[in-house]
Order: sequence, then C-alpha cells, then structure tokens
Amino acid sequence: MSTRRTFIKTATASAITLTLPPVIAANLGRLNKAVSIGLIADLHQDIMHDGPERLGAFLKQMATTKPDALMQLGDFAMPKKANQPLIDQFNKAHTKTLHVIGNHDTDSGFTKQQVMTSWGMKTRYYSTDIGGIRFIVLDGNDKGSPTHKGGYVSYVGKEQITWLKQQLEQHNGPIAIVCHQPLAGSGAVNNAKKIQAILAEHEDKIVIAFNGHTHIDSLVQIGKIPYLHINSASYLWVGGKYKHESYSKKIHAKHHHIASTCPYRDPLFTTMTFNPKAGTITIDAKASQWVGDSPEKLGIKSKISSSLDC
Repeated sequence: MSTRRTFIKTATASAITLTLPPVIAANLGRLNKAVSIGLIADLHQDIMHDGPERLGAFLKQMATTKPDALMQLGDFAMPKKANQPLIDQFNKAHTKTLHVIGNHDTDSGFTKQQVMTSWGMKTRYYSTDIGGIRFIVLDGNDKGSPTHKGGYVSYVGKEQITWLKQQLEQHNGPIAIVCHQPLAGSGAVNNAKKIQAILAEHEDKIVIAFNGHTHIDSLVQIGKIPYLHINSASYLWVGGKYKHESYSKKIHAKHHHIASTCPYRDPLFTTMTFNPKAGTITIDAKASQWVGDSPEKLGIKSKISSSLDC
C-alpha cells in the first residue's frame, strides 16, 4: 500500500506508471491506440464552499488534456436545484461523461432515483466501452450486508454480483472495474473478499480497479489486479475531534462541516492513460498544499481518515 506522500515522492516528473503483468499487457495490447480518462473524486459540493471553482479547474485542465471521457467517482453533488448548474457543467464538458454514485449523494433524504435523474444516469450500475476498454461501474451503496454495523452502507448486493459475473464472462477484452467505495484496501466494501475472488477468476482481463471515497492515494495489489484509490478533489476528513478553522469565520459559519477537514489548497484530480504498446497505465500526479493547519500540526501522525464516512 502506498500513501499519497509515497506516491508523490516516487512520481517521475509528473506521472506514475503501473507496469501490467505480461498476460494483461497482452490483452491491453489489442487496443488500436492509447485510451485516457479524466477522473475527479469526492468533490463534496455540499460540504465545500468552493466546489464550482474546484470542478472548474478540473474541466479547464481536461479541455487541454482532451481525454476520451470524463468520470466523477461519487460524493459529487446532491440532486437539489441549487446544484444543477454544477452538475450540468460537468455533463456538458465532454461528449462522454460518466458518473458513480457515492454514499453522500443521497444525503438529506434524496433517493438514488433522484440522483440518477439529476445527473442523467440511466441505471445505478452499468458498463460502457471507451476505446476498446470495458468500464464496469458498480454501486457500492446496497443494503443487505450481514456485517453492517450502522452508518453508511458499503456493500455490493446479490443482484449486482450476478450482473458483474455476466459482464466478466461476456467480455474478452481489457476491463476496468469502478466503484465509489474501495473493493480492496482501507475502507473496502463489506463483501470485498467475495468480489476480489470473482475478479480473480478473470484477472487476465482486468487491467485495474479504482475508486474514490477514502480521500487518499493508495495502491493495493491483489494477485494480478491493481486496486487504486483516487484522492478527493477537496480535502482529507479528520473528524470532529480535530475541528479547526482553515478559512474565514464567515465561510465556516455557512459551511460548518469544513471544520472537520484539512482542505487542499488546489483541487486534486488525475488523468489515467492506458498505453497498449507499453503495457502500462499512466496516472498523472498532482500535488497540493494544505489550507490552514496540516494533519501533522493537528497531531495526526499516520492518519488515513478518522472516519470512512467522509
């Protein structure tokens, strides 16, 4: 496992490259050209005061990078009227925009159907092809986990698992697995081991699995499959124990949850590029600084998150 700090230290120039095992690289090599996707995770429009500016920075960079698709990895924006301009801005930024439902997108009593309608999603889980890569997008917010102990659900239910198995059986080309909640590593869904076993049966086809949710950069390798956590565009959640003010009192009075975070000065996001000739995946590295006190200054020495409900 690699933390964000390790990622940045080991990054060469401005990117990190994952070299795939030969059999998976050979599968990826069937593509006619490189495929890239712009990724932004955990914008948290409903917590941050500057969500539109952070999204705007991402979209401005993507207009220059010109990836084959854009994807937001959940905890994006609740489906309320005030958020619709931001949601529409994302959807209009590219001809191929993809959504993943996060645990906070249905806060305040909103339903998944309301989220899907607002965001323009046909189904809560789905698959789509981009340049020859099959992206299988899961909804990690199912009820029914036998080990659920309260709080936000984190589970992929039986209906989805049946569908996932069918998708894996039917497609022989390279596959990427996507979920808001991790399928491995810190904060993984309750039935992560079961899903990992299913994916392992098709590991010669799966080039990567990636997620948001944990607000960290982390890479976990299980068998041949790399499981990658994409950091939040906005902050590290530190919890109520470490409440502090990073911005003006006016901002904190209106956006009181920010006090439980260490915000990033610059929004974090990435472009993931699949390179068929080299048999690699390149992930653009992006560093930032803390606004206000850092986790270290708050006395959080080796912290991933004080709560995985971030």
